[in-house]
Amino acid sequence: MQYTMRWWPFQRKKVDLTNEPQIKGTRTWLQDLHALCEGCYNDHAKGKEEIIILQNAWKEAHQKMELPDKLFDGLERRAASLLLCDSEEWLNLLNDESFWKPGWRRSEQSE
Repeated sequence: MQYTMRWWPFQRKKVDLTNEPQIKGTRTWLQDLHALCEGCYNDHAKGKEEIIILQNAWKEAHQKMELPDKLFDGLERRAASLLLCDSEEWLNLLNDESFWKPGWRRSEQSE
């Protein structure tokens, strides 16, 4: 009988990832959008192109019912604001802490 010595005496538990799909939550979608915009802070035209690509991803998730209507509407409102702004407004939105919080709504003054 032959014994093999193992350096690590504990075995890792295997995780079954096939049972439930991983669904992005509100903060994850907002963080993705914010990170994308921050990455293009000095080139708002490129940022707008990237937003359209991300927007297609969340539209697809919404169609698959992985994205609730409320979150979808919030992402769409932010995307509309970002896509319609000029370079100065772009920087103002990137620095606006409340814009990136869940539940943000455009103030009546800005409309």
